[in-house]
Amino acid sequence: MEINLLSQDKLERLQNLLSNATNIVICAHKSPDGDAIGSSLAWLHYLNQIGKQNVRVCMPDATPDFLHWLPGHNSVIRYDRRSKDVRRFFREADLICCLDFNQSSRVDAMQEVLDASSAPRLLIDHHLEPEENNELTVSNPEMSSTCEIVFRLISQLGGYEKMTTQCATCIYCGMMTDTGGFTYNSSRPEIFYIIGQLLAKRVDKDEIYNRVFHNYSVNALRLRAHIILNKMKVVEELHASYFSVTKDEMAQFHFIKGDMEGLVNIPQQIKGLKLSISLREDTEKPRTVLVSLRSCNGFHCQPMATKFFNGGGHADASGGRLNCTIEEAEDVVLKALLYYKEELK
Repeated sequence: MEINLLSQDKLERLQNLLSNATNIVICAHKSPDGDAIGSSLAWLHYLNQIGKQNVRVCMPDATPDFLHWLPGHNSVIRYDRRSKDVRRFFREADLICCLDFNQSSRVDAMQEVLDASSAPRLLIDHHLEPEENNELTVSNPEMSSTCEIVFRLISQLGGYEKMTTQCATCIYCGMMTDTGGFTYNSSRPEIFYIIGQLLAKRVDKDEIYNRVFHNYSVNALRLRAHIILNKMKVVEELHASYFSVTKDEMAQFHFIKGDMEGLVNIPQQIKGLKLSISLREDTEKPRTVLVSLRSCNGFHCQPMATKFFNGGGHADASGGRLNCTIEEAEDVVLKALLYYKEELK
């Protein structure tokens, strides 16, 4: 099956970039999810495989606890904890690999460091409208995940034969999490061909699933139950649902990063539902509300995320951010629902 992504010209440019680089930094977006950290670590494993030993993975902040087991995660350097070190790594870098984000603003506080670097950039991503100020841009919104793109690149570079189980595990985890366990954005046959190739590298898909989806604390389950029972609002005539969660509620249930991961998908189990929206107060920044959107049954949430929530993403899985109170954020949700009422009915 044909899975190559690059033209011969772009392949040679990528090979030259990697060949000429000695000090490499890999970075991904703020609040890195399974695809961001999975693709970054997989790329780290590949670069080590081809003899690049001075490679550092720098993230703006923490990954969720349920992803800390990924092979190589103990080498990740957080900007919010080691800003001086990260600044030095970016300053000394002769190649920066930007994975799973399309705009430098998505690295949040680390943007200043990234933009100040004079090192050539390699962007590997699957979001719409990527920045073009890169030495090489490998962007394909049709892909299920950045991890899928990373696998295709490694394969085209001739690295599959020596791919380690650790590298393959990171790729599988990212593909699985960014498709909701292969339930959306995962209908192309190439995806399942790649899964087969990963399984041939002795990836334990059942263990990965359990580590990611069966890894909640008692407090996390009680928080999720509280949200579904007491906070979820269903607008039946518009086939939509939304819920909001405050910092106080999260503190009550001893919230840690990752406790609400995937919760926005749960209301989609309601028969006929087209749209689910999650609003969560940022635990660190005042007047900041994090927004997640999921859609199905013919409605696509990405335009709504762009128009109302300062965000974007994929057709049926998007996100955004509002600088307001949680009550004001709920008002924005109602305005958005009314704006798209004809499509939601």
